Order: sequence, then C-alpha cells, then structure tokens
Amino acid sequence: MYIDRMLRLIAGFFVMLSVAMAHLHSINWLWFTAFIGLNLFQSAFTNWCPMMTILAKAGVPKLPPSCGCK
Repeated sequence: MYIDRMLRLIAGFFVMLSVAMAHLHSINWLWFTAFIGLNLFQSAFTNWCPMMTILAKAGVPKLPPSCGCK
C-alpha cells in the first residue's frame, strides 16, 4: 500500500473511531474529528500532512515502482 491510500485509510479509521468514542464515551471526542478534518483541509492547500511525514519515515512508498509517474 502507498502513502496516499494509507493516509485515507488512517484518516477514515480515526474519524470513525472518534465518532464512536463521542457516542459511547464523551462528546469531547468530536474535537479529534475536527482536528482530522482541519489537517485534511490544510493539506489540500499546502500538500503537507503530518501523517504523510510519519508514513514516509516509516518507509511506506510514495508511488508504485512501475507507475510511470515523475
């Protein structure tokens, strides 16, 4: 799996987890949902996301080796 797909997987999981925690535990978990949304929003403009930096340092490849992309 590559960074872009892994990022969407992690963001989706965190959103679902925080909504479930808000429902089951405390409404304050929705602040975590808002934090995720804010990070996704700013990454659309800056092309930088903290999770992408973490995934890159963890060795997750950016693109498939045979995609023909630059």
